[in-house]
Amino acid sequence: MKKHRLTMYLRWALLAIFVVLVTYAAYLHQVLGGAKAPSIHALCPFGGLESLYQVFTTGSFINKIFAGTMTLFALTLVIAILFRRSFCGLICPFGAIQEFFAKLGQTIFKRKLVMPASIDKPLRYLKYVVLVVTVVYAWKTAGLWMAPYDPWSAYGHLSEGLDSIWQESAVGLIILGITLLGSLIFDRFFCKYLCPMGALYGIIGKPSPFKIVRNEIMCVNCGICNNNCPMNIDVQHSLKISSAECINCQTCILNCPKTGALNSQAGQTIIKPLTVIVLVMVVFFGSIFTAQVAGVYDLTPAALKAGEPITYDEIKGYMSIKEAAESSKTGLKEFYEKFKIPVSVPSETKMKEISTVSPGYDFDNIKESLKNLSNQP
Repeated sequence: MKKHRLTMYLRWALLAIFVVLVTYAAYLHQVLGGAKAPSIHALCPFGGLESLYQVFTTGSFINKIFAGTMTLFALTLVIAILFRRSFCGLICPFGAIQEFFAKLGQTIFKRKLVMPASIDKPLRYLKYVVLVVTVVYAWKTAGLWMAPYDPWSAYGHLSEGLDSIWQESAVGLIILGITLLGSLIFDRFFCKYLCPMGALYGIIGKPSPFKIVRNEIMCVNCGICNNNCPMNIDVQHSLKISSAECINCQTCILNCPKTGALNSQAGQTIIKPLTVIVLVMVVFFGSIFTAQVAGVYDLTPAALKAGEPITYDEIKGYMSIKEAAESSKTGLKEFYEKFKIPVSVPSETKMKEISTVSPGYDFDNIKESLKNLSNQP
């Protein structure tokens, strides 16, 4: 049991590290800009799925998505095939934040609360609806149309301040708040009911040979596994846990007081929880390292060649008006006119922040309207 406790602490420590690293990367993106630090979208595997149609039809990525994002997406699919939803339970920072909030909630309420089955079961299907809708519209619009409604995007922009987020993605901020408050009461709230990637991993991982099994003879029916499962799976009364809801967090095994009552298995081979965690980390981060060495793990745009102008479509939100005009080889006055920027907006203002100075200004829509125009007068 002592070894299991150390493994449990290791898992929590790894999740905390991933949260800190991604949060810091998101902060750097706001401070340094997208040319030097990846956006929260580029760091999310879902961006790869949203860009998939664009890649196959045009050979290019949708805005804010790069080769590295596609690599992340592919790796998480491999993880799902091999180890089911292990990315959700062992790596995902947003899932980790929900789990930590759940621990806080259990401390506050002195017990774990569970959604009534009559409400819980139908709500579980909502994430599949979200998956279909977001993918269809992403492929139809060839863009991250979901960003204003995405709680993970809202989280990644918290360093900009609540006022800025409210103007750009009020719905996403509201859903983030609901997710965090919901996770205080019901563990992994977003994972259970709204996460489109969780839905996809659950489908992809269904045929996986990896599963958790319960030994009826060894089991003492204490119910500790059920009480600790963040996804509220009925482990206690199952012989084999192959539910699409299982995030393979190993929590049920790590909390089981009876050695051998619960085990992770690949086929007929028993794999210890620590080994599962190590295998997932090695496959995931080892593959990322390999992709970096191979030069296919870019999460930021390629550096501009000296003197080479960019098109209007390549202008980024982190650029100031002056930088965007210079990079596109457009006179500053003409640039203001083409992008319909009020003259009262200082040229040092970032393109994405023009709306804070001039309410109602929509940089993305105006850039889209100029997409097919030449930079030359």
